[in-house]
Formats: sequence, structure tokens, C-alpha cells
Amino acid sequence: MMTELELKYGCNPNQKPARIFMESGELPITVLNGKPGYINFMDAFNSYQLVKELKAATDLPAAASFKHVSPAGAAVGAPLTDVERKIYFAEGMDLSPIACAYVKARGADRLCSYGDWAALSDVCDEQTAAYLALEVSDGVIAPGYTPRALEILKTKRRGGYNVVQIDPGYVPKAVEHKDVYGVTFEQGRNNFEINAALLDNVVTANKDLPDHARRDLILALITLKYTQSNSVCYTKDGQAIGVGAGQQSRIHCTRLAGQKADNWLLRQHPKVLSLPFVDGIRRPDRDNAIDVYISDEYEDVLAEGVWQNTFTVKPEILTAEEKKAWIAQQTGVSVGSDAFFPFGDNVERARKSGAAYIAQPGGSIRDDHVIATCDKYGIAMAFTGMRLFHH
Repeated sequence: MMTELELKYGCNPNQKPARIFMESGELPITVLNGKPGYINFMDAFNSYQLVKELKAATDLPAAASFKHVSPAGAAVGAPLTDVERKIYFAEGMDLSPIACAYVKARGADRLCSYGDWAALSDVCDEQTAAYLALEVSDGVIAPGYTPRALEILKTKRRGGYNVVQIDPGYVPKAVEHKDVYGVTFEQGRNNFEINAALLDNVVTANKDLPDHARRDLILALITLKYTQSNSVCYTKDGQAIGVGAGQQSRIHCTRLAGQKADNWLLRQHPKVLSLPFVDGIRRPDRDNAIDVYISDEYEDVLAEGVWQNTFTVKPEILTAEEKKAWIAQQTGVSVGSDAFFPFGDNVERARKSGAAYIAQPGGSIRDDHVIATCDKYGIAMAFTGMRLFHH
């Protein structure tokens, strides 16, 4: 344990001095490798809170992939399907439950997870470390590491990979402080517990919230609790598949998260799964190629002739009609919002990405219209009564 840790600089190189410290007591972390920076620790502490709460709520191992103090993905540990192993580049790998959780968290939005900070609710084992070793990542926080896992991680980034161990029994103070423009803000820590009881007030005609939907809605809400607001999260099968963070308009959050959920699904299209990549292509290059392939700009890229560096033969185009038809098959998606939906347009957009279950605080003067929009499509919606802004 340590009481103070000096950092190279703050958010930017010109912001010096920089450090993390405790006014009383010792820091709850130990740096086992590397030299984490200011933003690294911001990601580390926020992401660990997320996975710790998620495990407590679901009793499953949990992981998150963070970038710039918001999750690119979060998930609980569950076995991967063959398709998931393929789209997450985990084919043939031995995966423990905590490794599965991180693979899913990382795989939700692989483009945004590039250079992520990883958080694990459980001890990092060899399987998780082996997968992390293959990815571009800045660091990891966990309550512990097996000797072999630590050995693997210490070889990453030429020995400079950031590995942080946190005391799982640490309890932060009930009141927190933050300085902005020389003025100190004080507030009570957000200790609100998100659990299944929060979903009991189902306000729509369809009141069926099966167990898997409750799990996914809890996952969405806990993810939102540590996502920069405004934020909306789409989840399915125990993982976030689209996070819309930090938007000034809620409909833009819903659209952004929905587009990410659509991209997650498009990565599973047979044409994507059969793309003829050249041998030895790097994982980030493959991710970028897939992202371009499923985008609206791919025909222009093909016309420029740049595909030769990526594919052995020119791939057949995934047409707009094919993409629309594939996305239309999506069902069973759960959607959470950190504040109320002010209009039914959020429901309309979420439905296009397969939304069947929604959890949001409620409290809009147009709640009746939002409920009616859900009823129009048979969507079940719970009012939680609790806002989850995070700034």
C-alpha cells in the first residue's frame, strides 16, 4: 500500500504537478508493473467500481473495457458461442469465466476498445492475461493476479504494461470532493444499489420481464452509472452491445448506442465472417477493415483499390438492403437510459435495433406518450425512479 503516487502529468502534458493521494490512510492500490498516468487511474477507479457492482448484482464474474472514463463495453462471464469466438478473435483459446467476461466486454465495440483500460471483478488468471497480451491495451485493474498471469502481463508493451492491484475490501468515504476552476465541489458518493427490485414497476401493457432481460437491464443500468452523461446502453446475452456516452441530446445517445449495437450484429453477418483476410494481418487492422466493410463508405474504398493490402481477393459488397434485412432480425435487446426518455422517438430508434425491454427513470411530462410508443410495439418498460447521471 502507498499514501501518495506522483504521476508524470495530468490529463495533458502541460498539467503539472500531478499525483493521486489519500488525505488520510493509504491508497487502496498497488502498482505491480508500469507507470499508470492520470487518465489511466480515472479509468481504473471508475471501471473497477462498475465490475465490482456488476458482480455483486449478478453473482457472475464481470469485466469492463474503458476509454476516457466511459465504458466501451461491459459484460458478465458466460461461455462464448462459436460465432462470438470468431468475431472477438478468440478461436481455439482456453477461456475461464473471467476471461469470457473480458472477451465479451472488449468485443462489444472493438474499435472504441482499442488502447483500453481493462477492469476485472475477479483475480486475473492466465487465460485472461493471454487474451489481454494479444490486444492493444493501456492497462488492467483487478483484485489480484495469479503468478503466471502477472508474468504474461509483464512482457506486454516491452515490459511497460500497466498492472494495478486493488484491495477488494476498500470502502471509499461517504462524501467526495472535486475541484473545478479552483472551486471545490462536495457531494455524497453515489451508493445507490442497482438490483432486480428496481425493475418491479413495469408501466407498459406488456409486463413480461424474463430473467435474462432483468439481468441485461441490470447490466445496462450499472454500466450507465459509470458512463459520462447523457448516456444510453443496449445489452444482450450478458454484455453491453452499444454504449452512447456524453451526448447533449438523449436521442443522439440512443442513436449512437443503437448504431454500435447494429455494428456488433453486422460483424456476425456471413459475408463478414467469410472475409478473405491476408495472412498475418494485425488484429487492429482487421478490426478497422471490418468497420469500413460494414460502413456506407466501403464502395468508395473498394473503388480506390486499397483492399489489396487487406484481402486476398476483392470481397463482395454487403449491400444496404442486406444490412437492413440483417439488422431487422435482431430481437431481445435490453435498453437502459440514465435519465428519462423525453419523447417516444427514443423508443422508435431503439426498436429498430431489436429493443424488447427498456428501463429508465420515468418522470417526463410525456411519459404517457413514451409508454404508448412501447405499447405500439409490445415493448416492456420499467420505470426505475432513479436517475444515474455521472460527471
